[in-house]
Amino acid sequence: MSSATMEATKPQEGARTKPRILSGIQPSGIPTLGNYLGAVRHWVRQQYEAESFHPIVNLHAMTLPYDPKDLHQRTYDLAASLLACGIDPEVAVLFVQSQIPEHTELTWILSTQTMFGELSRMTQFKEKSGGEQPERVGTGIFFYPVLMTADILIYDADLVPVGDDQRQHVELARDVAHRFNSVFGETFVVPEADIKEEGARIMGLDDPTMKMSKSAASEYNYISMNDDDDTIRRKVRRAVTDSGSEVKAAPDKPALTNLLTIYSQITDRTIAKIEQEYEGKRYGDFKNGLADALVEAIAPIRARIEEFQADRAELDRILALGRDRSREITVPKLERVREVTGLVT
Repeated sequence: MSSATMEATKPQEGARTKPRILSGIQPSGIPTLGNYLGAVRHWVRQQYEAESFHPIVNLHAMTLPYDPKDLHQRTYDLAASLLACGIDPEVAVLFVQSQIPEHTELTWILSTQTMFGELSRMTQFKEKSGGEQPERVGTGIFFYPVLMTADILIYDADLVPVGDDQRQHVELARDVAHRFNSVFGETFVVPEADIKEEGARIMGLDDPTMKMSKSAASEYNYISMNDDDDTIRRKVRRAVTDSGSEVKAAPDKPALTNLLTIYSQITDRTIAKIEQEYEGKRYGDFKNGLADALVEAIAPIRARIEEFQADRAELDRILALGRDRSREITVPKLERVREVTGLVT
């Protein structure tokens, strides 16, 4: 490839005044408190500091058995929730992954630069396959990191805000970007993982060794961002605690440390200040304070979720805006990819 051609295919970094970030979320419906504190709240703050792209990755949600009507509804519920939490569709780009066909075409092209061994080593593939024999595992579970790589690279994202459990997938995107660039010329920006240490991993209320998740066996594992006040208080009351009575974070107190982390994140106060407030008090007093703080924070979000859910036309308008803004980037980007890879267009 000539130097002139390589120069023409370089990402146009000079035109940017802000870093570009991309972080998606699967449409599991209304987010949990863990989703909010670990990811969404950071997105809300970052949207004014960066070019922010947030796909609802419904294609990723197809890797396991699902109900089509449920997936459709959960996609809208998640859109309503992200808007209610503070994503501004006039600032950030909120869109549905399946409405951007360039994602899937780039996935195939990038699969030619992704090694079988790289995918087979993915930790989440090993976990999601559940120990099944390879012939009994859907190929979507094996292949979806390539789709995630396409999600990231097609936007030339500088930063990818993810939890630590997704670090491996961003590393794959980096490896594939380097490999593609070395073969076809400098085409893609090589992204960096943006991992927030504080509040990045909120654990279950009933089991501090497991991440908070709606897929947990018990509803007392998580708090949903549309739980009513009584439900929030009941779940906090039933949250497990550690032996002893001192309200103190410590390595040998994982349950209390998790609750203190939640309290700190939801009130923007340090754990040390909260410990000082409850010095000499009992766990019951601490839980009552935590419940009050959660109710105060979640109630207005819950009300906004309900407002958006009641206005499907407005949700469609917002998602169409996000689709159009996304394709302003993905269409020309894929044209460049087709050109450098020798595809007839």
